[in-house]
Amino acid sequence: MIVDSRGTIYEFSVPLLSGKTVSLAEFRGRVLLIVNTASQCGFTPQYAGLEVLYRAHKDRGFLVLGFPSNQFGAQEPGTAAEIGAFCEKNYGVSFPVFAKIDVNGPHAHPLYRFLKQARPGIFGAFGVQRVQWNFTKFLVDRKGSVVGRFGPSREPKSLAAPIEKLLESR
Repeated sequence: MIVDSRGTIYEFSVPLLSGKTVSLAEFRGRVLLIVNTASQCGFTPQYAGLEVLYRAHKDRGFLVLGFPSNQFGAQEPGTAAEIGAFCEKNYGVSFPVFAKIDVNGPHAHPLYRFLKQARPGIFGAFGVQRVQWNFTKFLVDRKGSVVGRFGPSREPKSLAAPIEKLLESR
């Protein structure tokens, strides 16, 4: 499936952990950080940093969207209920966490196909549009355009300045 990367993220709908499908158009006008997550990964403690970012900026129109994926080392084997309980108990996650999805391959969710086309990453010049690991982050402006991509090792707190810049622009 070819995805037009000139569009916006508002064209997609995704189910939450609860099973309720949400149109990303509901988040129109907000700055978003979209992150593929996992509960049993070396980067899992980034949930805490993501929650700190969210709480620090949510009143100004910022939102983190978590997308669990089990595609990297089977590090997200849990059910929706287990993922939700883990996030809340261990990291106090209060931002939306969506149902488990594929971010790569033939069954990749269309949202992730779009994100990867919009910001292909370091290997994009070679035609490799893949998410390389858990906790890859995509920054989206208030208009729904993908404006940044950050690798798993990039700590959430280091994204405060680019988020702040987007929050200040209208």
